[in-house]
Amino acid sequence: MSTAQDLLIVALEIPSTHPVQQGDLSLALAGAELIDLLEARTLTLDAELIVPAPLRPSTGDELLDKAAAELRTEPPYENVEEWLWRRGSGLAAVYAGALAAQEDRPAPLSFRRLFHRGDPDARPETPRTPARLHATERWNAHDPVLVALAGALGIEDAPPSERTDPPAGEDTDAVETVLASVGDALTELEAVRQRRQIEQDAYDNVWRAP
Repeated sequence: MSTAQDLLIVALEIPSTHPVQQGDLSLALAGAELIDLLEARTLTLDAELIVPAPLRPSTGDELLDKAAAELRTEPPYENVEEWLWRRGSGLAAVYAGALAAQEDRPAPLSFRRLFHRGDPDARPETPRTPARLHATERWNAHDPVLVALAGALGIEDAPPSERTDPPAGEDTDAVETVLASVGDALTELEAVRQRRQIEQDAYDNVWRAP
């Protein structure tokens, strides 16, 4: 079970300070895939460049294997943020469809219908599958990577005093690089949204002018 799948389930089930948007989640899912591929030794980072390993054995996860197959295997390698935008395009819907298939449910007609942010009692009951239980257990354990990715989406975890630091290791800097790039990409996406809204408001004002 991958970090990306866990993040999708957390986004579905844990209340956030604002609705999680599809584009934001897609970028974060692409970051989660990179972190899992780092852990699987499928790739390394040279500063911010993604360098695939010479041999890339199966991870045991279909979507992760598809992500690995999309890595650029020859120079010039792409950097982390370029990967997030390329791999992240439409990725939330892909993971949502995969989760629905895993749970033997119809794929959602609309991504927005996945999220029920109102009264918890009004939300449809979801099956307590192994995938959902795994994600819940990881969330309740305050897994630092899952918490960081969810936090970037506005999904809050435990108070800071109860959180754990990422485990020390040779991949710590690489993971932090990915997390920082996810944050930068989300900031850039929000700036694009605001710029488009300003342009739309200006356009509407022109048409409303006497």
